[in-house]
Amino acid sequence: MKVLLDENLDHRLRKHLGPHQAVTASFQGWGGLKNGKLLDAAERGGFDVLITGDQTLAYEQNLSRRRLAVIALSSIEWRIIKDYLPEILAAVNAAEPGSFQAVNCGTFSRKSPPSSR
Repeated sequence: MKVLLDENLDHRLRKHLGPHQAVTASFQGWGGLKNGKLLDAAERGGFDVLITGDQTLAYEQNLSRRRLAVIALSSIEWRIIKDYLPEILAAVNAAEPGSFQAVNCGTFSRKSPPSSR
């Protein structure tokens, strides 16, 4: 499958998607394209899957008529998503045209250091 990584994701993800051909939106020259315009460009470019950190995309766009699948990750931080590569790859492998999948990769949180009392 041909996979497009939204510009909000770390480019290192593309090397961990198994046999799939993955490129970034920035590499394609599509940096700054949002939502419908990015989906249109991806479809014209022959992409099968868009992976994004934009979890609201499915609510903002009608994906049922799309030729590509959308996968939204709950985090865009490489240090977090690298621990969820099997789940992300499974979502890509299961992707169907017009589908939306959310992959829970945890979230980034800033925790205060433990008190030294």
